[in-house]
Amino acid sequence: MGFLHEGHLKLLKECRKKCDDLILSIFVNPTQFSADEDLEAYPSDLKKDLELAEKCGVDAVFTPTKDSLYPENYETYVTLESLPHHLCGLSRPIHFRGVATIVTKLFNIVKPQVAAFGEKDFQQLSIIRRMVKDLNFDIEIIGVPIVREDDGLAMSSRNSYLSVSQRKTALILSKAIELTKKAVSEGKISVKELSDDMEDLINSKPETDIDYITFSNPDTLNPVTEITEETLLALAVKVGETRLIDNCVLRP
Repeated sequence: MGFLHEGHLKLLKECRKKCDDLILSIFVNPTQFSADEDLEAYPSDLKKDLELAEKCGVDAVFTPTKDSLYPENYETYVTLESLPHHLCGLSRPIHFRGVATIVTKLFNIVKPQVAAFGEKDFQQLSIIRRMVKDLNFDIEIIGVPIVREDDGLAMSSRNSYLSVSQRKTALILSKAIELTKKAVSEGKISVKELSDDMEDLINSKPETDIDYITFSNPDTLNPVTEITEETLLALAVKVGETRLIDNCVLRP
Protein backbone atom coordinates (compact mmCIF):
# COMPACT_ATOMS: atom_id res chain seq x y z
CA MET A 1 0.00 0.00 0.00
CA GLY A 2 2.95 2.32 -0.51
CA PHE A 3 4.99 4.42 1.95
CA LEU A 4 7.75 1.88 1.39
CA HIS A 5 10.17 0.82 4.12
CA GLU A 6 12.91 -1.81 4.33
CA GLY A 7 10.33 -4.55 4.86
CA HIS A 8 8.75 -3.78 1.49
CA LEU A 9 12.15 -3.50 -0.17
CA LYS A 10 13.02 -6.97 1.13
CA LEU A 11 9.99 -8.30 -0.76
CA LEU A 12 11.24 -6.66 -3.94
CA LYS A 13 14.76 -8.00 -3.48
CA GLU A 14 13.51 -11.55 -2.90
CA CYS A 15 11.32 -11.41 -6.01
CA ARG A 16 14.15 -9.90 -8.04
CA LYS A 17 16.16 -13.11 -7.45
CA LYS A 18 13.45 -15.24 -9.06
CA CYS A 19 11.99 -13.06 -11.82
CA ASP A 20 13.03 -11.72 -15.19
CA ASP A 21 10.56 -8.84 -14.81
CA LEU A 22 9.70 -7.28 -11.47
CA ILE A 23 6.44 -5.37 -11.05
CA LEU A 24 5.38 -3.47 -7.93
CA SER A 25 1.73 -2.64 -7.31
CA ILE A 26 0.96 0.35 -5.06
CA PHE A 27 -2.66 0.88 -4.10
CA VAL A 28 -4.23 1.89 -0.78
CA ASN A 29 -7.20 -0.44 -0.93
CA PRO A 30 -10.38 1.14 0.49
CA THR A 31 -12.33 -2.11 0.76
CA GLN A 32 -10.12 -3.41 3.57
CA PHE A 33 -10.78 -0.40 5.83
CA SER A 34 -13.88 -0.05 7.98
CA ALA A 35 -15.48 3.37 8.52
CA ASP A 36 -13.63 3.98 11.81
CA GLU A 37 -10.16 3.08 10.50
CA ASP A 38 -7.34 5.21 9.10
CA LEU A 39 -7.96 5.14 5.33
CA GLU A 40 -7.90 8.93 4.92
CA ALA A 41 -4.83 9.30 7.14
CA TYR A 42 -2.85 6.37 5.73
CA PRO A 43 0.70 7.63 4.96
CA SER A 44 1.67 8.15 1.34
CA ASP A 45 4.77 9.34 -0.53
CA LEU A 46 4.56 8.09 -4.10
CA LYS A 47 7.57 10.10 -5.31
CA LYS A 48 9.83 8.48 -2.73
CA ASP A 49 8.26 5.06 -3.39
CA LEU A 50 9.11 5.31 -7.09
CA GLU A 51 12.69 6.30 -6.30
CA LEU A 52 13.12 3.34 -3.95
CA ALA A 53 11.50 0.98 -6.46
CA GLU A 54 13.95 2.07 -9.14
CA LYS A 55 16.91 1.49 -6.82
CA CYS A 56 15.63 -2.06 -6.18
CA GLY A 57 15.54 -2.84 -9.88
CA VAL A 58 11.78 -2.69 -10.33
CA ASP A 59 10.85 -2.74 -14.03
CA ALA A 60 7.35 -1.29 -13.68
CA VAL A 61 5.14 0.19 -10.98
CA PHE A 62 1.38 -0.24 -11.26
CA THR A 63 -0.53 2.57 -9.47
CA PRO A 64 -4.23 2.18 -10.31
CA THR A 65 -6.90 4.58 -9.10
CA LYS A 66 -9.81 3.69 -6.84
CA ASP A 67 -12.31 4.37 -9.63
CA SER A 68 -10.50 2.10 -12.07
CA LEU A 69 -10.56 -0.87 -9.67
CA TYR A 70 -13.92 -0.18 -8.00
CA PRO A 71 -16.10 1.55 -10.60
CA GLU A 72 -19.69 2.57 -9.95
CA ASN A 73 -22.01 -0.36 -9.15
CA TYR A 74 -19.09 -2.65 -8.24
CA GLU A 75 -20.43 -5.66 -6.30
CA THR A 76 -18.06 -8.66 -6.56
CA TYR A 77 -15.93 -9.75 -3.58
CA VAL A 78 -13.78 -12.75 -2.66
CA THR A 79 -14.39 -14.38 0.72
CA LEU A 80 -12.92 -17.32 2.62
CA GLU A 81 -14.91 -19.46 5.02
CA SER A 82 -12.57 -19.95 8.00
CA LEU A 83 -9.14 -18.29 7.99
CA PRO A 84 -10.46 -14.69 8.24
CA HIS A 85 -12.38 -15.51 11.42
CA HIS A 86 -9.31 -15.49 13.67
CA LEU A 87 -6.73 -12.96 14.91
CA CYS A 88 -7.17 -9.59 13.15
CA GLY A 89 -10.38 -10.71 11.48
CA LEU A 90 -12.25 -10.70 14.79
CA SER A 91 -11.83 -6.95 15.31
CA ARG A 92 -11.63 -6.09 11.58
CA PRO A 93 -14.52 -8.13 10.13
CA ILE A 94 -14.43 -6.75 6.56
CA HIS A 95 -10.66 -6.48 6.29
CA PHE A 96 -9.77 -9.82 4.72
CA ARG A 97 -12.65 -9.75 2.27
CA GLY A 98 -11.06 -6.56 0.97
CA VAL A 99 -7.57 -8.09 0.97
CA ALA A 100 -8.66 -11.24 -0.89
CA THR A 101 -10.59 -9.18 -3.43
CA ILE A 102 -7.84 -6.69 -4.24
CA VAL A 103 -5.13 -9.35 -4.44
CA THR A 104 -7.30 -11.40 -6.81
CA LYS A 105 -7.87 -8.32 -8.98
CA LEU A 106 -4.16 -7.44 -9.03
CA PHE A 107 -3.25 -11.04 -9.89
CA ASN A 108 -5.72 -11.01 -12.78
CA ILE A 109 -4.45 -7.66 -14.09
CA VAL A 110 -0.69 -8.17 -13.68
CA LYS A 111 -0.64 -11.96 -14.23
CA PRO A 112 2.48 -12.72 -12.19
CA GLN A 113 4.16 -16.12 -11.95
CA VAL A 114 5.63 -15.26 -8.51
CA ALA A 115 4.35 -12.92 -5.77
CA ALA A 116 5.95 -12.00 -2.44
CA PHE A 117 4.16 -11.09 0.82
CA GLY A 118 5.56 -10.38 4.28
CA GLU A 119 5.29 -12.78 7.20
CA LYS A 120 4.56 -9.86 9.52
CA ASP A 121 1.00 -10.05 8.18
CA PHE A 122 0.94 -13.80 8.85
CA GLN A 123 -2.85 -14.13 8.59
CA GLN A 124 -2.89 -12.23 5.31
CA LEU A 125 -0.16 -14.51 3.92
CA SER A 126 -2.09 -17.60 5.03
CA ILE A 127 -5.27 -16.32 3.38
CA ILE A 128 -3.51 -15.52 0.11
CA ARG A 129 -1.85 -18.93 0.01
CA ARG A 130 -5.18 -20.66 0.63
CA MET A 131 -6.96 -18.49 -1.96
CA VAL A 132 -4.29 -19.22 -4.59
CA LYS A 133 -4.58 -22.95 -3.90
CA ASP A 134 -8.37 -23.04 -3.80
CA LEU A 135 -8.89 -20.92 -6.92
CA ASN A 136 -6.13 -22.66 -8.92
CA PHE A 137 -4.00 -19.59 -9.53
CA ASP A 138 -0.76 -20.67 -11.21
CA ILE A 139 1.31 -18.40 -8.95
CA GLU A 140 4.13 -19.20 -6.54
CA ILE A 141 3.63 -17.31 -3.26
CA ILE A 142 6.80 -16.36 -1.38
CA GLY A 143 6.64 -15.55 2.32
CA VAL A 144 9.38 -13.14 3.41
CA PRO A 145 10.47 -12.96 7.08
CA ILE A 146 9.72 -9.92 9.24
CA VAL A 147 12.19 -7.07 8.89
CA ARG A 148 12.84 -5.24 12.16
CA GLU A 149 14.35 -1.97 13.23
CA ASP A 150 17.68 -2.21 15.07
CA ASP A 151 15.83 -2.12 18.40
CA GLY A 152 13.47 -4.97 17.42
CA LEU A 153 10.32 -3.11 16.38
CA ALA A 154 8.70 -4.76 13.36
CA MET A 155 8.78 -2.36 10.43
CA SER A 156 5.39 -0.93 9.46
CA SER A 157 4.12 2.11 7.60
CA ARG A 158 1.96 2.83 10.67
CA ASN A 159 5.06 3.28 12.84
CA SER A 160 5.14 6.82 11.44
CA TYR A 161 2.03 7.59 13.53
CA LEU A 162 3.89 7.00 16.82
CA SER A 163 5.14 9.85 18.99
CA VAL A 164 8.63 9.62 20.50
CA SER A 165 7.30 8.19 23.76
CA GLN A 166 4.91 5.83 21.98
CA ARG A 167 7.77 4.59 19.81
CA LYS A 168 9.58 3.49 22.98
CA THR A 169 6.43 1.86 24.33
CA ALA A 170 5.92 -0.03 21.06
CA LEU A 171 9.07 -2.04 21.72
CA ILE A 172 7.08 -4.00 24.29
CA LEU A 173 5.58 -6.13 21.50
CA SER A 174 8.89 -7.58 20.35
CA LYS A 175 10.15 -7.78 23.94
CA ALA A 176 7.08 -9.80 24.96
CA ILE A 177 7.66 -12.15 22.03
CA GLU A 178 11.31 -12.68 22.91
CA LEU A 179 10.52 -13.39 26.57
CA THR A 180 7.85 -15.89 25.49
CA LYS A 181 10.25 -17.62 23.11
CA LYS A 182 12.70 -17.92 25.99
CA ALA A 183 10.02 -19.33 28.32
CA VAL A 184 9.01 -21.95 25.72
CA SER A 185 12.63 -22.91 25.14
CA GLU A 186 12.92 -23.51 28.88
CA GLY A 187 9.93 -25.85 28.85
CA LYS A 188 6.86 -23.75 29.63
CA ILE A 189 3.97 -24.96 27.45
CA SER A 190 0.79 -23.60 29.08
CA VAL A 191 -0.80 -21.03 26.78
CA LYS A 192 -2.75 -19.51 29.67
CA GLU A 193 0.40 -18.93 31.70
CA LEU A 194 2.31 -17.56 28.72
CA SER A 195 -0.60 -15.29 27.76
CA ASP A 196 -0.99 -13.99 31.31
CA ASP A 197 2.72 -13.16 31.48
CA MET A 198 2.55 -11.30 28.16
CA GLU A 199 -0.55 -9.37 29.20
CA ASP A 200 1.04 -8.30 32.47
CA LEU A 201 4.17 -7.12 30.67
CA ILE A 202 2.35 -5.21 27.93
CA ASN A 203 -0.16 -3.65 30.33
CA SER A 204 2.70 -2.36 32.46
CA LYS A 205 3.51 0.15 29.71
CA PRO A 206 1.60 3.42 29.17
CA GLU A 207 -0.89 3.89 26.32
CA THR A 208 -1.19 0.17 25.54
CA ASP A 209 -4.47 -1.58 24.73
CA ILE A 210 -4.29 -5.27 23.82
CA ASP A 211 -6.55 -6.36 20.96
CA TYR A 212 -5.44 -9.99 21.10
CA ILE A 213 -2.64 -12.35 22.10
CA THR A 214 -3.20 -15.67 20.34
CA PHE A 215 -1.40 -19.01 20.21
CA SER A 216 -2.62 -21.04 17.25
CA ASN A 217 -1.93 -23.71 14.67
CA PRO A 218 0.09 -22.00 11.89
CA ASP A 219 -1.92 -23.68 9.12
CA THR A 220 -5.51 -23.40 10.38
CA LEU A 221 -5.08 -20.50 12.85
CA ASN A 222 -7.22 -22.49 15.29
CA PRO A 223 -6.23 -21.74 18.91
CA VAL A 224 -4.19 -24.21 20.98
CA THR A 225 -3.93 -24.60 24.76
CA GLU A 226 -0.40 -26.03 24.97
CA ILE A 227 2.80 -25.56 22.99
CA THR A 228 3.50 -29.15 21.96
CA GLU A 229 4.40 -28.50 18.31
CA GLU A 230 5.10 -25.50 16.09
CA THR A 231 2.73 -22.75 17.19
CA LEU A 232 2.02 -19.28 15.85
CA LEU A 233 2.20 -16.58 18.50
CA ALA A 234 0.48 -13.47 17.15
CA LEU A 235 -0.52 -10.26 18.88
CA ALA A 236 -2.14 -6.93 18.08
CA VAL A 237 -1.75 -4.00 20.45
CA LYS A 238 -2.84 -0.40 20.22
CA VAL A 239 -0.16 2.05 21.31
CA GLY A 240 -2.04 5.30 21.65
CA GLU A 241 -4.30 5.22 18.60
CA THR A 242 -1.91 3.16 16.47
CA ARG A 243 -2.66 -0.53 16.05
CA LEU A 244 0.50 -2.62 15.73
CA ILE A 245 0.88 -6.33 15.00
CA ASP A 246 3.75 -8.78 15.45
CA ASN A 247 4.26 -12.55 15.48
CA CYS A 248 6.64 -15.45 15.61
CA VAL A 249 6.49 -19.24 15.27
CA LEU A 250 7.31 -20.96 18.56
CA ARG A 251 9.16 -24.27 18.43
CA PRO A 252 9.09 -26.27 21.69
